[in-house]
Amino acid sequence: MTPVRRWCVVALAAVLLVAAPVAVRWLPAGSADASGATLLAQARTATDGSWSGAVELDGTLQLPDADEFSGIATLLGDHTRLRVWWQDAEHWRVDRLLLTGETDLVHHGDTTVEWSYERDRVTVSHDPDIRLPRAGDLLPPVLAERLLRGVSATDTTRLPARRLAGRSAAGLRVRPPSPLSSIDHVDLWSDGASGVPLLVEVYATGSSSPDFTSRFTDYSPAPPPSDTLTFVAPPSADVRYDDVLDIADAANQYAPVRPPEAVAGLRQTDASDGAVAVYGEGTAQVIAIPLRDREADAFREQMALTPGVEKDRLRTLVTLGPLGVLLTGADGDGGWLLAGTLTRDALERAGQDVLSGFAFLDEAR
Repeated sequence: MTPVRRWCVVALAAVLLVAAPVAVRWLPAGSADASGATLLAQARTATDGSWSGAVELDGTLQLPDADEFSGIATLLGDHTRLRVWWQDAEHWRVDRLLLTGETDLVHHGDTTVEWSYERDRVTVSHDPDIRLPRAGDLLPPVLAERLLRGVSATDTTRLPARRLAGRSAAGLRVRPPSPLSSIDHVDLWSDGASGVPLLVEVYATGSSSPDFTSRFTDYSPAPPPSDTLTFVAPPSADVRYDDVLDIADAANQYAPVRPPEAVAGLRQTDASDGAVAVYGEGTAQVIAIPLRDREADAFREQMALTPGVEKDRLRTLVTLGPLGVLLTGADGDGGWLLAGTLTRDALERAGQDVLSGFAFLDEAR
């Protein structure tokens, strides 16, 4: 996988993974004649409830399987089958079903256990504020809640009801409230009885078909049995404990810089507390990651090979569907990598603001 495509995945990670849900409870169940405001509120709180079922993901980002990004490439650029048991946002299990086995995520509080059947490996980690996406982040209710942040009822229109996973589902189209977003719209359908999103489709500007789809093929609103959320490592398993979860977490912990509080008119999210910052919310977000010289040079070289690339001494810029990627500086300069679902002009402004506003750690204290 080329670095530019890897960081497009990081861009989507920013859109999917940051900030806490808004709690709105005790709303009436959704139905075909429910208002857009009711469906919107229910979708936002679906992760607070319990449900289980089978989920399929389909993405158009055709990223090759390689290195530590292979799992993300499969989730975002291929057909993926999942089985999920969700008690609440703090207690859940998601199994990714493979031809030769499965990879399971079991989450309790701030700790996640990953069990790889093929490798006979168990990895235990604490969840950082900023990380790359994984299967649990792309379930229809989780994806919907994150994309709907900042959206109001005036940004929605009703869609005809559909039958999904054997249930009647009410439809809603969401237009991004921010003119900075490169996403044209998000369509979602929620279970008429529970209000839980069963299908989410994300469309980039100019796309006639969804760039990413997450859907339940089997769904139950019943709380999952407690034993489904319990994992006991096999005696033969190699058990590991990770202090650094992935490349985004590593940069956030150890890079000796601090980004500015705002770029392109978008403020940092609450999760930003280190060298990596995420700005904006919902369908208009961008992540800013500092790169060392050798990382930036290699990344810049790969970006230069991408069709449609724009490069000068100030920055290298690539747009791929709804994702934009910008690396500041020239060879030997290091640089800030910005990636997200912003328009080209907004991404350019964000890059300029990072360069003029960041500080080295000693200066930031």
